[in-house]
Amino acid sequence: MDKTYERSSGNVFADLGFPDSEQELVKAKLTVQIYRLLKDMGITQVEAAKLLGTTQAQVSTLMRCKPASVSVGRLMEFLTTLGQDIDVTVRPARDPGAGRMSVQVKD
Repeated sequence: MDKTYERSSGNVFADLGFPDSEQELVKAKLTVQIYRLLKDMGITQVEAAKLLGTTQAQVSTLMRCKPASVSVGRLMEFLTTLGQDIDVTVRPARDPGAGRMSVQVKD
């Protein structure tokens, strides 16, 4: 039996053919960091919602790592509320006309 596989591009959303795959990966990385921070705090979703200025339903969605209806900007606001610094760097694209997005989370 032959086993075939395809090497990942490093972005599962691109590999699965999602539109806006880079933005989806950015949102996923930010959401995972929010999840980790809230878990470490040991607070309820209702308490987290009050802290973040959102609803318990939205916190529930974030805790399931499904940030579909939350913008990258809003996720960044949540992270700063949770005591995280965020640096955004804008520079010319390596390939003209083909800019990209990425996130690096540092502990």
